[in-house]
Amino acid sequence: MEKIGVVTVTYNSSEVIDKFLEDLFNQKFPNFFLYVVDNASSDNSLEKIYRLKESRVKIIKNSINKGVASANNKGIDSALKDNCSHILLLNNDVEFRDNLFEILINSIRSDKYSLVSPKINFFDNQDVIWYAGGFFNKYNGFLPTHIGLNFKDQGYFNEKATTEYASTCCLLIKKEVFEDIGLMDEKYFVYFDDTDFLYRVLKDNRHKLLYNPSATLFHKVGSLSKSFMKTRKNKIYRSDFFLSQNIKNHIYFLRKIGGYFAFVFCLILFFKNNIRFLLSPRIKLNLSTFILINKAYLAGWRL
Repeated sequence: MEKIGVVTVTYNSSEVIDKFLEDLFNQKFPNFFLYVVDNASSDNSLEKIYRLKESRVKIIKNSINKGVASANNKGIDSALKDNCSHILLLNNDVEFRDNLFEILINSIRSDKYSLVSPKINFFDNQDVIWYAGGFFNKYNGFLPTHIGLNFKDQGYFNEKATTEYASTCCLLIKKEVFEDIGLMDEKYFVYFDDTDFLYRVLKDNRHKLLYNPSATLFHKVGSLSKSFMKTRKNKIYRSDFFLSQNIKNHIYFLRKIGGYFAFVFCLILFFKNNIRFLLSPRIKLNLSTFILINKAYLAGWRL
């Protein structure tokens, strides 16, 4: 019988963890174990999990925050050692119905795919789509594009489909994928870890990814990663953390892809990032942000 190892990474997740745990332990599919990898939380996230006294929970504590890719790898490795047949990478800033696991595991079984992802809608606007499949856009530096993003959920994306990319916000993966492809690249602290992994799956061509809209999940987008910041005047900007990680990791990702096109796009990004700095209303127009953007660009060449 299939056994799912659910891997979730906590980092000061107290605001979202209660509903996540409630939805998790209400699942109709019972044969799962939860692997919580905590990246040195300073709040009471772990206290809430300990209070469950649930035998299906294993907590792995990191003394320092080594990032999402490293934490996911610890959870995946632990689940594989416990003979889990499938790994479910699952954010804890999500809410979902009691049949999520059942639909995903049945889909892998009947549709003969190695990976499956649900439809993902915004939590704050639940009739609007965040993800309904995805593909890598070569002419945007191989960045993944979410199909259906910001569309009203009116039935246009309700067919199963083979797809190229899925966020590890919620992704069920057969153990054989990790045996063939390997784990996450731990040089990505956050962002691009899933992009890199799914791109490797795509290029390897031994495993296929299915988008299955029969399962729907609601994502509290950006609630834990702190990708935006608000000033005293209530202006909203991209956070320094987000800019630094995204710029650096995009360069590193392109370098891993290799080839003439990826190299040229790395050079284009130098100008693109600085033009965006000058023109985007979501980026603070000051010297420290300019320096941060260009230091992150150079850091991507050194990774």
